[in-house]
Parts: sequence; C-alpha cells; structure tokens
Amino acid sequence: MADAKKKMAAALAAVNAYMMQEEEAAYQAQLAAAKPAQTGPSLWAIAGRQDIMNFRRLIQMKAF
Repeated sequence: MADAKKKMAAALAAVNAYMMQEEEAAYQAQLAAAKPAQTGPSLWAIAGRQDIMNFRRLIQMKAF
C-alpha cells in the first residue's frame, strides 16, 4: 500500500512539474511576442543627412 502511494505521489509530482514548465514556456513566448522589434534610424533622416553632406561638399568644391 505504501509503495502504491509513493508511486502515485511521484507521478503527480512529475505531472505538476511538467505543467509548470509548460506554463513558464507559454509565459516566455507571450513576453517575446509583446516586445516590439528594435528599429534603426529613420531612412528619411539618413537621406536628409546625406543630402546635407553632399551640399556641403559641393559648396567646398565651389569655394576652393
């Protein structure tokens, strides 16, 4: 009788551990999905800076 109770307790502990592990995995997946993707600088900002640099280069070439 005691052996059957030990087996039942071990089985229940294993099932409980598995369910906790699955719950933690689902929570981690939910957190990963909730984070927005990191983005770089705006392409419009990069293009604007490039135009400014080109214009300055043209001014320098004209001045010298």
